Amino acid sequence: MRYRTRVTAPAALLGTVAALSVAAPAHADPETATPGPETGTPGPETLGDPVFPGLGNDGYRVSSYDLDFAYDASTRLVDATVTLTLTTTQELSRLSLDALGLDVHEVLLDGVQAAREQAGQKLRITPAAPLAAQTTATVTVTYTVDPRAALAPTAWVPTPDGFAVCPQPNAAHTVFPCNDHPSDKADFTFRVTVPAGLKGVASGRLVSTEDLGDGRTAYCYRSREPIATELVQITVGDYVIKDRQGPHGLPLRDVVPTARATALEPALALTPNLVSWIEQRLGAFPFETYGLLPCNNDASNAFDFTGLETQTLTLYKPNFLLQAEKSIGSHMMHELVHSYFGNSVSPATWSDLWLNEGHADFYGLLYRYERGWADSLGLTTMEARMKDTYARGDQWRRTSGPVAAPNEANLFDSQRYLGGVLVLYALRQQVGENVFAAIESTFLGRFRNASASTADYIAVASEVSGADQSGFLRDWLYGTKTPRMPGHPDWTVTPVSSALRQPQSRPSAPHDNSATL
Repeated sequence: MRYRTRVTAPAALLGTVAALSVAAPAHADPETATPGPETGTPGPETLGDPVFPGLGNDGYRVSSYDLDFAYDASTRLVDATVTLTLTTTQELSRLSLDALGLDVHEVLLDGVQAAREQAGQKLRITPAAPLAAQTTATVTVTYTVDPRAALAPTAWVPTPDGFAVCPQPNAAHTVFPCNDHPSDKADFTFRVTVPAGLKGVASGRLVSTEDLGDGRTAYCYRSREPIATELVQITVGDYVIKDRQGPHGLPLRDVVPTARATALEPALALTPNLVSWIEQRLGAFPFETYGLLPCNNDASNAFDFTGLETQTLTLYKPNFLLQAEKSIGSHMMHELVHSYFGNSVSPATWSDLWLNEGHADFYGLLYRYERGWADSLGLTTMEARMKDTYARGDQWRRTSGPVAAPNEANLFDSQRYLGGVLVLYALRQQVGENVFAAIESTFLGRFRNASASTADYIAVASEVSGADQSGFLRDWLYGTKTPRMPGHPDWTVTPVSSALRQPQSRPSAPHDNSATL
């Protein structure tokens, strides 16, 4: 049975999310079967996330997704079929999937056509008879989607020769109908069919290539470990696949625009040493392969970040990787660390994002300073950067809230990145480097291939250190004032100025707040 962690964010953060407010009226498709009188209980159309309360659907858990994509280069459309295998957790007279911008043609439940309707960002599915609790069922949705469609949100990144996807945090359901929440991880199989001259690539390892005899080729990929929907990667383009070997025989695979492969090679060649460095600190790489995907689109509006972790492939803008190693190595480490924190161990809710970004920046900065590369402030040690960050603590808590209490607007701002680093630095100061390393390895091992909450991390820290760390860490993570830094009684916090008293209300750009850039 796949483990799904409990949601342990403080109750005050959860708010009232039991009822989903849909932004658009429900539209039943006249071509679907007409359901009989509804009995039983419809599945809740939310998982109660404190940041994205409309994401996810309760009443079932997904064990696998089977995605079949066919890209038409002449129309630039994708014809797709997704089959979900799920298990109900209660009797369901109706279930829903997250779906937006998809032209749905048919929905089958266990091979039988089912009634459907689109309600806002939910695809509601009504079986002919209620599904009993603990029933395993398959849902197959056939649809067409335009990667260039103007949607908010959207995961699609159109390119001159195809597309890539960037689903984080709340847009996987613009690519395929799904239970779009990181707490419901599942196994994935991908079949990507493309015309001559293009390659289809996805998360996981290539398991077969089929020449369809009409100028098209179908590439099939399968994940060895479960994937959160926000971490899926599917891409089509004029690519060359560059294979190399990482530490301990780990297969490394880069997916590179053919015309830029030579220019990008110096950056791609850095990966083996990066993997070796992080394995010495966090253990064996958790997935079957790793590599970079310099998506063939450098436009400023292509996507609003520099790099994005998708499982087994990190998505980049190519121009970023054309810089010298000292300008990119620290951020490449940041994205690599997400394979451990964020991908292998996913957040239980989006309020737990600091676990992803704080850890990624923590090790990314350690890597930078170990190599003597000054950061964006001209600082060259972790202690100096943390002293500077500590001084900003009360200002950030005022404008961005506590580290582990984000909202949608400030989810990806510096408080989740450097603020998260400061929490980890404080914990390391509190327990010592050896105990801190043991906390990290225990947490990663215990929650591998699952989701974990902030409370789970606090529990592991207390267990491994042999002392109750809950008060200490909750002050750092949820307090409105910055606590004293262990080992540095002389560090001071800059008082909050009147100009910085209002909470941030504008959306922040993902990843560009990372201190590793």
